[in-house]
Formats: sequence, structure tokens, C-alpha cells
Amino acid sequence: MEHTVEAVMTSQVITARPSTPFHELVRLLEQHHISALPVVDDSGRLVGIVSEADLLIKEGYPHGATDASPVDAARARGRLDKAAATSAATILLAVGGLLLGNAAMVDWQDADATGNSTLPLDGGNIYVSQDGPRDAPALVLIHGLGSSTRWWDRVVPMLARSYHVIRIDLLGHGRSAKPAGGGYAIPQQARRVGQALDRLGVTHAIVVGHSTGGYVATALAEQRGDLVTALALIDTGPRMDADTSGGGVGQLLFVPVVGQLLWRVRTDGLLRKGLSTAFTPRFQIPQQLVDDARGMPYHALTAASRASEDYLKQRPLPDRLTALGKPLLVIFGEQDQRWRSSSAALYRAVAGARVELLPGVGHSPMLEDPPRTAALLLTFTSSVLSGQ
Repeated sequence: MEHTVEAVMTSQVITARPSTPFHELVRLLEQHHISALPVVDDSGRLVGIVSEADLLIKEGYPHGATDASPVDAARARGRLDKAAATSAATILLAVGGLLLGNAAMVDWQDADATGNSTLPLDGGNIYVSQDGPRDAPALVLIHGLGSSTRWWDRVVPMLARSYHVIRIDLLGHGRSAKPAGGGYAIPQQARRVGQALDRLGVTHAIVVGHSTGGYVATALAEQRGDLVTALALIDTGPRMDADTSGGGVGQLLFVPVVGQLLWRVRTDGLLRKGLSTAFTPRFQIPQQLVDDARGMPYHALTAASRASEDYLKQRPLPDRLTALGKPLLVIFGEQDQRWRSSSAALYRAVAGARVELLPGVGHSPMLEDPPRTAALLLTFTSSVLSGQ
């Protein structure tokens, strides 16, 4: 696929390199009957534009060539005027071609799974982390969009004292495979989690999902009612009209061409800006979370995001959970910047649901307030296992 993208780019736009000699630049302009050349580095990134007007001035016409005849000077001045008149349009076309080529290249980036704890499953290898006694009740933790198993690091030590804690990097995230094709739909992600638990010999589990991970947890319960004993959802939006994350850098990422360009040139500052809505303003975002976001290919990010929206638009989450009839805990940060915290009340429509709002906490309670989050999870799991 990379060869195809490269062919598309080079067939649309003739480019030069910063090291291209002067005479070669002149030859390229004359050979291809163009008035400007985009200059790209070894990675294909646009670093400048050189126009025919630039070269004529460097060549010494119409003022710098003392040995030029009046006729030569007049011709050169005419070429210069023509070049100046046409270079703007040529530059726009060249930059547009490069942006489209960049979009195609970024769209088809993929990555293999990393680490030793991976399971070969449908769609690609999936990274799995296990903590706590293997003979203890299973507690499965599923992360949200653009994150990984590491988002649970601060609560795992408290949970693993009593439970076999299993964390899974969803396809496209963390240390799991990140294919350029499909496999990102919520039911597909859920099926993969179920397969992983089967491979680990888990027959019953309480499943916890953060944000988008709550959709995967719910879909797993829909598919495998025998496997999922109970559900806990952390800042998982109940329906689309509760979303408050519109606008800003995050939304620009989903604008065609612009999004691919932003993702290709992403900096730590840009990533931190996008991640900031997952926390309260005072929270210091760990570098590892920035690295997790950076390691996600653009296609995986956008495909997973669209999959979450599709799942929620098909049917609001409280309706799905009501039909399941599973014990349910909902934890929501009162200062969530991505979903209206008041929307947590919608989950009360589910019979027996326990809804907990955490003051002073944003979208990610397990990172912002690990002790309170762990305590709520432990109380809930204990009551489920005791049949209360």
C-alpha cells in the first residue's frame, strides 16, 4: 500500500529536495512546464516552495546580469512577470496535491503489536496484562478511545489484592496491533475481548469500561451474557445528546485532509491539548498518556471514534443495559468536560443501577482520584459476588 500512495503523490506533484542543485531546478521547471516546485524533505514533509521568479532573480535577470543584452533583459523581465503572475496558483495546486498525498499516506499507516503478552486473535494480536491471584475472581478493565491499559495503572495495585485483574489493549490502541483496515466496530472489539478471556480460561468476569470502553463492555455483555457477571461504567456517555466535546483541536482531527495533516505533525503540545478535556484543568497529564496517543495511527483513531458514535446512535446505552438486566455501577466525574455529568442520571432507568458522582473529578476518575474509584469498584464487586 505504501508503494501505491507514493506513486499517487509523485504522479500528481513534481517535487525538489533542499539539496537539489540550481541547474536541476531550472531543468525541472522547463521540462514540466511549471512555474513553481514544492520542496520536500526525506520524509515527504513540505519545507518550502521555489518558483521560476526566484530562480530568475538568482540567475541575475533582469537587473543583475551586466553582460545581458537589452533584448535578453526584456525577455527575462517578461518571464519574471509571467512567473510572478502564475506562481501563486501553481503553489496552491502543489500544496493541495501534497496535502492529499499526505492524507492518503496517514490514512493507511498501521503498526504491529508490541510486547510479549500478546494473544493472536481475529484482526490482529492483542496485548493483555494480568495482575493479582490467578485463582481469584476475574475483574476486566477496558480503556477508552486513544488510551491503553496504562490508564488503569493507579488503581490496579488496590484491585489486584482481591481480584485477578485483566487489562486488554483494544485493537488500534496501546501495545495491540493497529491495522489499516477494519475491525474497529464496537461489537468486533467486544468479540475480541471475549476471545481473549476464553484463551485465559476465564468463565465469569465483572467487566469495567472507561468512556468508550464502556460501550465495549456493554457489547460484550450483549454477546456473552454467560461470561459477564456485572458491569461498571466510568464516564461513559449514555446517549449522543449528552456529548459536550464539540469544537477545538479534537474536532479538527476529523476534518478530511486537515485532520491527517494535524496528526502527521502532532507535537506533545497538540496531543496534551487534545487530552486535556479528559481531566480537570489542574491535572498533570503523565507523559506516558501522551506517548500512547502519539503511537496510535490516524486511521485507528478515527475508525474507533466513528465506531463508538455508531454504536451509541443505534441505541442509547441505558436501553441496552435495561435489556441485559445485569448489576450495574456507574461512576461519573462531576467536572467531566466530554459528557454532561448530569446525564449520569439517565442510568437510573436501569433497575438496581448504582450511580456515583465524584466532585472535583473530570472524565478519568481512575487517574484523577484512584483511591475513591478503587473503593467504589471494590464495594460494588464485593456486593455482586456476595449476591447482595
